[in-house]
Amino acid sequence: MADSILNDAVAATAFRRLVAHLQHRTDVQNIDLMGIAGFCRNCLADWIAEADGSLSRDEAREIIHGMPFADWKARHQSEASPEQIERMKESVAKNADSH
Repeated sequence: MADSILNDAVAATAFRRLVAHLQHRTDVQNIDLMGIAGFCRNCLADWIAEADGSLSRDEAREIIHGMPFADWKARHQSEASPEQIERMKESVAKNADSH
């Protein structure tokens, strides 16, 4: 498991790089991340809120998106196609056994 392999400093550095990368790649839709990887920016923010315990989902999403989620959504998110939604459902179903 990664917890026993990576020290906190290494994990934190990699995490910050992931967040910066996701903030930079606004062309990549959350629905596409969900369809391919089974998680998206919102999932990552939710995991942060759960791990922290004092952050709201909205506060955590602002950290991940680099702005309030409503602003990010208005600027960068397009309407999901039926194909994207189906791919997301199939991908998310694969997550059921791992968490």
